[in-house]
Amino acid sequence: MQKIVIGMTGASGAVLGVRTLDAFAAAGVETHLVVSKWGQQTLEHETGLRLEDLRARATRLYNSGDMSAAISSGSFRTMGMVVVPCSMHSLAAISLGMGENLVHRAADVVLKERLPLVLVPRETPLNDIHLENMLRLSRMGVRILPPNPAFYNHPENIADVVDHIAARILDQFGVTADFSKPWVGVMRRAGE
Repeated sequence: MQKIVIGMTGASGAVLGVRTLDAFAAAGVETHLVVSKWGQQTLEHETGLRLEDLRARATRLYNSGDMSAAISSGSFRTMGMVVVPCSMHSLAAISLGMGENLVHRAADVVLKERLPLVLVPRETPLNDIHLENMLRLSRMGVRILPPNPAFYNHPENIADVVDHIAARILDQFGVTADFSKPWVGVMRRAGE
């Protein structure tokens, strides 16, 4: 079975992390989740969910302070990692190789093993430091996937927007998401 590491940090957008977790699980991917301290607080504030609620959804939930966890070693083979949402603090720590918590350490492991790492930064506007950190990571092969909504698929509600972003995240790992409408190259005309 394929395994994915999912990190959730304290940026706004906890629903994106929850939907991504659920989507990977529904696709039959073993999910290894770590939520930072601020990620947990944001999760509770924005969604009303608790860490225990995510424990039931993930294959394995790790404590963010557990630096001896399986995902802190390259010998634990995975298909890569996504950090969703990714705070600018975590993005900076990852770009500098600072393993302050298990989210950062697991990302460092994915980088050293040259596996796909996808960061979903949720901040706006971006300053020069944010952009420089993203560029540094992009040059290392990290995929920066801002959670920008698409409108070509005519979303009808927030869930449609969240689904589209989660599907784009799964795309980065070659996992198909059947709950989102991909672009098919057909334009609507006014009045159709």
